[in-house]
Amino acid sequence: MTKKIVKVGDIQCGSDELFLISGPCVIEEESIMMKTAEKLKKVSERMNIKIVYKSSFTKDNRSSLKYYNGPGLDEGLKMLQKIKEDFGFPIVSDIHYSHHAAPAGEVLDIIQIPAYLCMQSELVVEAAKTGKVVNLKHGQFLAPENMMKPTQKILDSGNDQVLLTERGYTFGYNDLIVDPRAFYHLNETGFPVIFDITHSIRKYGIPSADPNGGAREFLPTIARAGVAAGVDGVFIETHPEPAKALCDAASQLCVDDLEEFLKPLIEIHNLEVKYRS
Repeated sequence: MTKKIVKVGDIQCGSDELFLISGPCVIEEESIMMKTAEKLKKVSERMNIKIVYKSSFTKDNRSSLKYYNGPGLDEGLKMLQKIKEDFGFPIVSDIHYSHHAAPAGEVLDIIQIPAYLCMQSELVVEAAKTGKVVNLKHGQFLAPENMMKPTQKILDSGNDQVLLTERGYTFGYNDLIVDPRAFYHLNETGFPVIFDITHSIRKYGIPSADPNGGAREFLPTIARAGVAAGVDGVFIETHPEPAKALCDAASQLCVDDLEEFLKPLIEIHNLEVKYRS
């Protein structure tokens, strides 16, 4: 099957070139956002890998009202616009409400639909109507082949700029399981496929600041498996000091460790491309 090429800035998603989505889980103070962007820019240049900067302006699915959920739409978009202008990254962030789609589309290059919300028709349709690339995250409750259903809603809304992201399937007892068959099914749609590695090792029901809230020891294993299975991009949330992050502290990767983490992934990807050709 010929894969559709979806253009994001100067990135040809779905081509033979592996790309990265990275940044803090939620927008925090400006110094953290800028420090992360500076580090990612250096990684991009040294590793010759193109990067989309990601951070959420609102995280409306936190498990407690006590937890930080971001600066909100207006302030968050101002910060993302500044990063875009200062560093030249394409930008992705997620929306949780349909009325966020239009203003988000004024800044974002990719509008992301959270996994929990991927079947919300109004949300998906309003994102599609912006004309921006839409990244649909695979709902933990859906068989991967059924991701064509929300995808079709975007197509029926006149937008064929779709990315699909795998981020683990609910197994029960707060675990997410990455089933390699999902990569096959998502690839069969013909749209570019991304593997959200750091969200896949979250332990739900455990506070994200708790060291037990994520199983980082599995990151190299599942990352390499996904890239070997032929994904087009990888999604790795990064932070200068993950233990102090205001969201998903137990699963984000330290941005200083990103370069070494990527080296084997790029090698595996190049071998996979060579095998396919």
